[in-house]
Amino acid sequence: MPIIEKQHLLAKHPLWTYLFARSWGEGGDSRLTAHGSWRCGVRKARTRMWAPGDASLFSFSSLQEGPFVYLSFVGNVADSEGLIASLCKDYGKASQIWLYFDPTIVSLEILTVVLDGSLALVLIYAIVKEKYYRHFIQITLCVCELYGGWMTFFPDWLMGSPNLNTDSWLYFGVYLVFFNSVWVLIPGLLLWQSWVELKKMFYKGTSSGKKFQ
Repeated sequence: MPIIEKQHLLAKHPLWTYLFARSWGEGGDSRLTAHGSWRCGVRKARTRMWAPGDASLFSFSSLQEGPFVYLSFVGNVADSEGLIASLCKDYGKASQIWLYFDPTIVSLEILTVVLDGSLALVLIYAIVKEKYYRHFIQITLCVCELYGGWMTFFPDWLMGSPNLNTDSWLYFGVYLVFFNSVWVLIPGLLLWQSWVELKKMFYKGTSSGKKFQ
């Protein structure tokens, strides 16, 4: 494949794209092949950009649930005042389980705030610093998030959804389906990405082992 020198690459592409591609390019060479390492570098750069962003959403979610846990311990959301209480009350129009103290929900949210929040911060650090434990943390966090979503809604579904507003398209379609689908999609994408990367590492290790046999 033809070789593109650094100055030619800078002439044809934005500087930030070149820097990302060079950081992720195979072999760390300043020369990138036109159709090989260049594409690999850009592809990995995109992964490096969106993965910390998704991990940051987990951290934001944990911070968001913190006030709910606090309000549940000092009373309940339905009788509380303030901005956070108002937001919880608005979501409570779609799911009443957030308005009153529910031991299962509060227990799950404590795990979300403490465990998931800590794991999200560790994951961001592991992604940015390229730590070896990155995918272990990522898989653990995603499974926790999916399990939490399942245990939040499935028990209510089994009872016929007495606490869920399924009559309003806004509260059902937007609040319940759309917003909660995000917390299925993001963990799903990150699990798929971990699967792909671990598969690559496995075959790379297997190939390296055969060379020394």
